[in-house]
Amino acid sequence: MSDQDVMNTYKDLANQNVERLNALGELNLKVAEKMVSRQMDAMNLFMEQGVRMLKLTTEAKGYNELYKGQVEMAKAMSEQLMAESKTNMALASEIRDDYRGWLDAAMADLKESNTAVRNAVTA
Repeated sequence: MSDQDVMNTYKDLANQNVERLNALGELNLKVAEKMVSRQMDAMNLFMEQGVRMLKLTTEAKGYNELYKGQVEMAKAMSEQLMAESKTNMALASEIRDDYRGWLDAAMADLKESNTAVRNAVTA
């Protein structure tokens, strides 16, 4: 191999690394968007709970009615939070699979790159 061929090999490897890093950046951005969306959903859930609590507090006819309303709200909120937790666990699994896919592809590219470097150096 000529020096030009070796330099072209290294240039191709550098371009592949840039592509891998860009793919990782895109994956990170996608994950961040999903996580922020889930956090906003959770915050909205808590805000709605707070509004319902204020409404209950102002409209309750007595302590017993307020207490009963609070118990019902706590039960409903715990059920909603459990559903949100299950959704978040599914999202975490999806994110894990996305990163695993990126890593597997990067490792396959790395094996090919090692072969290209070996051929460039030994030729």
